[in-house]
Formats: sequence, structure tokens, C-alpha cells
Amino acid sequence: MRYTLLPILIALLPMLATTAVASAAAHPIGVRDLIAFKRISEHAVAPDGRRIAFTVSELDLAGDKRRTDIWVVGVDGSSPRPLTRDPASDSAPVWSPDGQAIWFLSTRSGSSQVWRIPVDGGEASQVTQLPLDVGAFRLSVDGTQLAVAMEVFPDLATAQDSKDRLDERAGIKASGRLYDQLLYRHWDTWKDGRRSHIFVVPVAGGEAVDLMRGMQADSPSKPFGGAEEFTFTPDGKGVVFTARDAGREEAWSTNLDLWHAPVDRSAAPRRLTAGYPATDTAPVFSPDGKTLAWLAMRRAGYEADRQRILTMRWPDGAQRVLTENWDRSPGSISWSRDGASILATADHLGHHALFAVNASSGAVRELIGTGHVRNPADTGARIVFGLDHLKSPVELHSSKPDGSDLRRLTSLNDSDLAAVQIGEPEQFTFKGGADDTVYGWIVRPVDFDASRKYPVAFLIHGGPQGSWSNDFHYRWNPQMYAGAGYAAVMIDFHGSTGYGQAFTDSIRGDWGGKPLEDLQKGLAAALEKYPWMDGGRVCALGASFGGYMINWIEGNWPDRFRCLVNHDGNLDERFAYFDTEELWFPEWDHQGTPWGNPAGYAKHNPIDHLSKWQTPMLVIHGALDFRVAETQGMATFAALQRRGIPSKFLYFPDENHWVLKPHNSILWHDTVLEWLAQWLK
Repeated sequence: MRYTLLPILIALLPMLATTAVASAAAHPIGVRDLIAFKRISEHAVAPDGRRIAFTVSELDLAGDKRRTDIWVVGVDGSSPRPLTRDPASDSAPVWSPDGQAIWFLSTRSGSSQVWRIPVDGGEASQVTQLPLDVGAFRLSVDGTQLAVAMEVFPDLATAQDSKDRLDERAGIKASGRLYDQLLYRHWDTWKDGRRSHIFVVPVAGGEAVDLMRGMQADSPSKPFGGAEEFTFTPDGKGVVFTARDAGREEAWSTNLDLWHAPVDRSAAPRRLTAGYPATDTAPVFSPDGKTLAWLAMRRAGYEADRQRILTMRWPDGAQRVLTENWDRSPGSISWSRDGASILATADHLGHHALFAVNASSGAVRELIGTGHVRNPADTGARIVFGLDHLKSPVELHSSKPDGSDLRRLTSLNDSDLAAVQIGEPEQFTFKGGADDTVYGWIVRPVDFDASRKYPVAFLIHGGPQGSWSNDFHYRWNPQMYAGAGYAAVMIDFHGSTGYGQAFTDSIRGDWGGKPLEDLQKGLAAALEKYPWMDGGRVCALGASFGGYMINWIEGNWPDRFRCLVNHDGNLDERFAYFDTEELWFPEWDHQGTPWGNPAGYAKHNPIDHLSKWQTPMLVIHGALDFRVAETQGMATFAALQRRGIPSKFLYFPDENHWVLKPHNSILWHDTVLEWLAQWLK
């Protein structure tokens, strides 16, 4: 593995340019600026490597939503233009094999269906008219078939049968639902008996065939899986897909497998990864069709295990672990056009970096080490990817295959960035728990003057196996605090990703141990390194595990902060086991069940330290949060109120574990910043 400063210095140029063009009239960045930025995603390179299709999401504040169009740009950054402009959202662009058209998903017809539009001019036409919404799709190599994901009742033969059952249910007056096993709800949705199944549809017309008929499993997987979890075989005669067929163990199983099903249903789906008890996902074939690569975990029940790249000669060759000796966990993979390497992205020392993995030897080279790299794709001569960092939303970039000659291809947010003042980020390290080196980030206030003293927003990430990566976040963006006159401090405590699997694993059974020690030492290190931070005016804020940590801090570091902000955090780890949905998560991190290992749930349980609570706290929770149930936030607020501690409760009846609606995001940020101002200014 090689490390070089050149990609870092080159990647900093857009940051420096942004600072240079900011005028004296620019205002401090705020939430209304944040939600107005254009969001680039889902880029796809044309077969000839000369153009890129991508989606651009724009704010519709009146409709309290975002709408998405498809754009096209030259691989050299030339002629960016919107290809679609429709009141409905268009997404998921896929090039036709001849490069003359873009296939995409759209709700133009009132249902999510596959559409097609000529790339050089012409009107969009609807390809599928299926009775149910299409959630994701793939196009076969020859362009004659579509693989589509639809929500169906597994016991029924056709998609129309499922539509008929839904229509019948709509006329039933009773609202009760009867369940006989977990999962009965997941993330933010109550189960109604349907599963996401993969169907194959001839483009020329014909019956949609359910390749998973009868399987009590979802593909793509819930709640976040997409088209990256299934693909046609190179000959178009089959589909490889990801699914968890765990029966009654679904709520505590992480055993996603790869399956192969013939499109003519001449045989039942065949499990390809039966020897692996944990997650297998993201199948992708090499350009010559001879090798299948995918991501795999090893340890059952652990959702943050290290993902390794595996390969097999298709269709019946031996399976091989390609990256056993690489202590990073890739989040995405794609093949180079010559099939000699696999492009992988992974958390790495506070960034989400781009690597090239030799497809024969498994040797790894770092290509882009700064910022957050997204969805790399090889054009033949260059690699195209999305890139964002703490000072800019995603823009498309490209580099040479060795990572050099980094170029920005789009500039959709330049004018909006020029209108705002942005805080300067900086990474630092210190000695944390177990005398390990721990990384952190700070972002300076936008009006930074080293002779002044600034209050501090101390941000704590969720996961807990997550990271304060060098990216531009739309929910927990430190620039929102920098724009309001605060120094933002973020620590990648023990349990964070990107520092080796042992560092990530170390939080198991130790939620309130080394992570708290890292936060304590990290804040002290930041205050010592940056004397312009006012250590007497600090507020700690966190969500999910960060929210849990706020409750833990309230009772175990009770005299340090002027105020606290807890979003979707557990108060009682014992009961949180019973009101969450994915049971594998607490069972792994707390080393068993509450009845099998009660000490694991009592060891660092915030509810057992209520007598020491004293710091004012703002509590925030969403009603549709099934990961951390709303009662945890309500109980936290009740404890604060009963103890007479100044506190407020912000409740969203229409949000899940995240706050996604634009108007709710504005309210969230306004409320949080008002709380900080009340106690720190």
C-alpha cells in the first residue's frame, strides 16, 4: 500500500478556490443553505466511456421534499446538461448497451416504473407497466431483459395477484394486524406480509417472472439495499441476488447470502455462499464475465465485521478471499475495464478513500486518500467518482488509473458555495484509551479570529461502528455549528471504522469505557491544541449511539458540559433490546441476550446513573424510529423533568431514525442552535 501527499494537495485545490471566490458579502452558512445545495448521486459511465449520466436532487421547499432529474456530462467535464425535467422524480440511470439511450426509474405515470429516453434528443417513453411499483432494476448485457424488484406476497404466483390482494385489503374496515414472528416492523415500516422479490421481464413485453417465488426473504435486503445487490449473469440466463433466508431467526441473523436463479425458473434458486455464516453482498461480474466478485463478512451476528473481497470463477469455480491481508472494510466494489483490478472504497483514517485491488494477487494501492469517494467507475482512460469533503457537497471528479491528475468534472454548487462563509477543517490525533492513537476533526467558526474565544459544539457520532469522515453530511454537518459561531470538535473514538478491525471491534462490551475515555481525552487535546476554544462553554451533541453516549455522559461526566443534545438515544439498554427490531445488534455489542448475559446490559446502562444527572438536555426523537424506539426519548425527557433539570423535548411524528423532510430539518437545526445559544452565549 502506498501513501502520497499529491492526491491530498490536489484535492485541497477546490477548497482553496472556494475560499478565494467567497466575497465579503457572503453570509455564514446555515441550514437553509445546506438543504438548498444540489445533491449529485447515481452516476453511470456510458459503454464507450465518453459520457456520464447522473442524478441531481433539488429542493422543493413548497412541497417539503426533494425532486430528482437525470443529467449528462462529458467525461472531460464538458457540456453538463439536464436530460430530464419532469415534475416527477427521475432516478437510477442505466445506459443502453449501444449508448444511445438512458433507462431510468420514474413516477411520471403515478407508479414507479422503468422508462427510457434517447440521450441525444427525444421524449421519454414508459417501458414497464407493471401492477406494482418497481423499487430497483437492472438491464441485461444485451438489453433484452429487465430484472426488477417489487414488493409481493411470496405465496402468490404473479405481481397482479399481489395487487389484487392489496386492493382487497384496502376494503377491510378492521385495522389490526396479527403477527407470529419477528421482524414485524423494520426501520420505519410495519410489515404486511410482502417481500421484495426479483422479477425478470422481457423488454419486448411478456410476463414478469418471480425468481424468488415462495421465498420468505427480501432482495434487495431491507432497509437500505438497492440495485447493487443483484445482477444478471453475463449470458443473461440467470440472476445473482442477495437475500437473507433465515426463517424465524431473521431478527437476529446477519446471514445474507448470494443466490443464483435461472430466468426461466427451470430450477429453484441456488445458494452460492452456503459456507459463509455472515453477510455476502454486492455481486459484480468481471468485464469478460468469467469471474464473480462480492463483499463478505465472516462472523455471524456482527453487522460491522470487516468486509473482504471474495472472487470465484463463474459458474462453479472455487471461492477465494482476495483481501484477507488488507485491514480495511470496503463499502463498494467495481471492476476496472481491463479486469485486472477491482476498485474499492473504504473508510480510512478519517476519510473514505479509493483503492485499487489487484484481481490476481490481492495487492492494494491507495489511489485517492482525501475526502469521501463515492461509486468509482472506470472509463478505460480515467476513473470517475463522486467526491465530497467537509467544505463541499458531492461533485463528480476523475483521475488517472493511478490516482494522479485529479480533475473536477462538475461545479453545480459553486455559486451557492460562493455565497456562504465556510469553516476551515483540520484533522488532529492524540493518545486515547489503551494508549492507542485516536483521530479527530475540528472545524473553525466561519468568522475565525485566533485572538477570540469561541464556544464549542462537541459532536458524537452514531453507529457506534461509524466515523466522522471527511464528508459533507446533510443531517450532522459540522458547518452548521461553524456558521453559528461555534468551534466543532468530532472524535473517532474506539469502535470507529477506518482504523483497522481490532479498533472497530474494541467497543464490544465496552460502550461506556474506552469510547468515553477517548471523548474525554479528545476534548482535552483539542482545547490544548486550539487555545481559541473556550473550554468553559462546551455543549455535547449526539444521535443514535451518540444519543446513548449523551445519556451516559449525563451520569458519568456530569460536570463537564453547559448543555447536552440527545437525538434518538437509548436510556435503558436492558429494555432497548426488547423494543428495537434488529436484535443481532445488541446481542453482538452486549455479548448476548439480557437474560443470558444480564451483566453485559448493566455494565454501561445510563438508567442506573440517574441520581447523578444535572446538565440541561434537549431531547429529540422521531415516532417512526423503530431502531431506537420513541419511548427511549420520552423516558429520557421524563427523567430530566422529574429531577428538575432544565430540558426540552422535540418530537417528530413523521420522521424515522433520521430527520429527512426539509421543513423538519430547518426546525431541528433552529431548535438545536437556539438551545446552544441559551447555554453557551
